[in-house]
Amino acid sequence: MEFFVQQFLNALQLGSLYALIALGYSMVYGVLLLINFAHGDIFMMGAFFGVFGSITLGLPFVPTLLLSMILTGLLGVTIERVAYKPLRQASRLSVVITALGVGLLLENGLLALTGANPRSYPQDLVTTKVYDLGGVSISNVKIIIIVLAALLFAGLYTIVQRTKWGMAMRAISYDKFAVPLMGVSQDQVISLTFLLGTSLAAAGGILWGVAFPVLNPYMGLRVGWKAFIAAVVGGIGDIRGAAVGGLLLGFIEIFVPAYGKSIGISSTWRDPVAFGLLLIILVVRPTGLFGVARRQKV
Repeated sequence: MEFFVQQFLNALQLGSLYALIALGYSMVYGVLLLINFAHGDIFMMGAFFGVFGSITLGLPFVPTLLLSMILTGLLGVTIERVAYKPLRQASRLSVVITALGVGLLLENGLLALTGANPRSYPQDLVTTKVYDLGGVSISNVKIIIIVLAALLFAGLYTIVQRTKWGMAMRAISYDKFAVPLMGVSQDQVISLTFLLGTSLAAAGGILWGVAFPVLNPYMGLRVGWKAFIAAVVGGIGDIRGAAVGGLLLGFIEIFVPAYGKSIGISSTWRDPVAFGLLLIILVVRPTGLFGVARRQKV
């Protein structure tokens, strides 16, 4: 039982990180039907902004987190205005290629500035303390990640479901042509969507750096793709689905190596088993766990 609880907490931590990143994918797709393939690299920028706030400015954890979320949110809004807005009437293929180009620009731009060597995340940003609860070891880092991810999701859900701006986001996701006729600024709603989605990715970057303290300019590739897959499995466009998909992926990735040996599965099969199970879910429900098929008149 102690081993199970320990792995459960590990899975909850990893799943919470995936969920924070997946939320950005779902929000942007829900409003613009755009898959922002640069989102993983924006997550990476959020982690490096945390290095800037902690080492260069000497800020503690909370100010560093807020600074990174603000800077990354502004970066996301700038990317939308400069790269995506001129292509709103273009084909989806053009937008996808642009998103991939933006990601390459962020990766290689940061590579030119910081070099290719991995960087160690500031260890004094959060002083690690480990508590022993009935044979289960839980660190304050794990508690911070799980609690903060839950609070950020609750805040985002409240904004989307309980505010006028959230109502505008949901309205644009249904009919982006009718909403401007109601006096709602489409540009402002889209900018707010990118601001919220990228700031959550920044929070995920900071927490990822605290939990796994090695950074490099290409860290967003693998993590970003996994978060995107989690968003698709949960039902891309639905923030509940992004959270559930992220948690589901985290649980599979932790429990497969933990219990795989007992059934003859090596830990190296973690990713194939995880993605195989997620593929089965998509075969059964092509729109994802919370997704709804969109009907369009031709």
